[in-house]
Amino acid sequence: MTVAVALHPGGSGTALLVRLAARRDRVLVPVWLAVLVLVCFASAASTTSLYTTEAERVDAAKAINASPGIVALYGPILDVHSTGELAMTKLTVTYAVLVAVMLLFVVRRHTRGDEENGQAELVGATAVSAGAPLDAAVVFGGAVSLLLGVLVALANVAGGLPLAGSVAFGASWAGTGLVATGLTALACQVSASARSCAALAAAGIGALFVLRAVGDTTDAPWLSWLSPFGWNTRLRAYGDTRWWVLLLHLGLTALLVAGAQALRRHRDLGSGVVQPRPGPATGSPRLADAITLSLRLHAPMTVVWTLAVALCGLVFGAIAPSFDAFDSPAIRDMLERVGGAGAFRDTLLSAVVSVLAVVVTCFGVAVVGHAGNDEHDGRTEEVLATATSRSRTFLAAGIVAVGGATWLLLVTGVGLAVGVGNDTDHSFAGLVASPLSQAPAVWVVVAGALALFAWRSQWALLGWGLVVVSVTLDTVAELLGLPDWVLELSPYHHAPMMPLASFDPDPALVLTLLAAVLATAGWLVYRGRDIG
Repeated sequence: MTVAVALHPGGSGTALLVRLAARRDRVLVPVWLAVLVLVCFASAASTTSLYTTEAERVDAAKAINASPGIVALYGPILDVHSTGELAMTKLTVTYAVLVAVMLLFVVRRHTRGDEENGQAELVGATAVSAGAPLDAAVVFGGAVSLLLGVLVALANVAGGLPLAGSVAFGASWAGTGLVATGLTALACQVSASARSCAALAAAGIGALFVLRAVGDTTDAPWLSWLSPFGWNTRLRAYGDTRWWVLLLHLGLTALLVAGAQALRRHRDLGSGVVQPRPGPATGSPRLADAITLSLRLHAPMTVVWTLAVALCGLVFGAIAPSFDAFDSPAIRDMLERVGGAGAFRDTLLSAVVSVLAVVVTCFGVAVVGHAGNDEHDGRTEEVLATATSRSRTFLAAGIVAVGGATWLLLVTGVGLAVGVGNDTDHSFAGLVASPLSQAPAVWVVVAGALALFAWRSQWALLGWGLVVVSVTLDTVAELLGLPDWVLELSPYHHAPMMPLASFDPDPALVLTLLAAVLATAGWLVYRGRDIG
């Protein structure tokens, strides 16, 4: 992309760079915002129809608090009489993670991403101050966060929730976005590449989520006060609101941004505070193969993801026995409508497996996004200048994306089985197979991202839209009572609810064939289009 920046004499250029960022993200950011706002509205509007009386809503809230497993995933409901807290159960913490991920990619793109592809150096050659790119990325990330907070507050009010509580909830999401903006800005100064920056920032977000989960499910609730995700719950948006909690988001954001600014002044453009380990003077002959090269480039990322999903599997497997603590008929009936009648623990384990499958899908889409960045920044042309075919290059991205996601599902299953141990009627192999049964749905989304990348390198980022839309359809369609065909548009809807239900090969075969068709179509398009 050609960047042209014209500045007034003496200006730092921050304002114009913010406008440039808004121009570049004119599609991606609005799509993210629309999906998140729609989910909030659907959840707010459907709660009173799911629970018709106050007694049912109180029983549901108490049942959720009675299970450490659900509290670890969604967070506690501090006021069981609050309809708003029940309506926003999943969104207060779990969907706030999606908010943080959105800001991670936005800020990284306009900082470390621009340095890696040379745009920051081009802009720096104009009358732009050295700190303007970082300032612009932080301001743009903050503006997106605040806009999201306002839209979410309006959506919740439209869904029937109180105005004051909706404003507080929207402010908590805006605060989460601000913290993610600062965290990513800091990671971009520490890391020397866009890949390592994303891994470091994602690890930080994951650590904050785990810290909150441990605090909410153990005898150390003070740990939740160390995490912004815990602050979202402690805010009590739809109860006795603690408005002062929002100052914690602002304070942490200020510290992270100040740290990022300090580190920026102590590093060279294009480098990081932590320099990568120098490689050998002569590369391995194996790296001449595109597939081996791709595996090597994504090895650190794969290791981090492997450890993360293994830990998630172990944690949720270990707390699985507590799932039986639910004794609410209302909650039991609701879960049976969603997942089918069966053992209560199996129903909730199936829900956990479904969530982790979506998380693993993000790995495959991220790999495809890296392939798009490599092509857009000219690195793919350097590979193709050797004796490497286009087919081999496309195959390399596909193998790492699809194969890596499948590997992570396997690791998730092993972690789940080890965590559960003997405290279940299912065999070790059956628990391992539960996440793997989600593989065809994951393959469809990743193959769709590959097809978008094959059509145009910049479209690789739209793969994230496929993830968000698929999850939204699987959530919003049921909450709003939309026709079944809308729900069936999501690949995740067709994945078996293991270990609750047995494996059905027919949907898995159809999804696998669909993934193969998308990947093949992408391969055919990629072979014939211009590179770059």
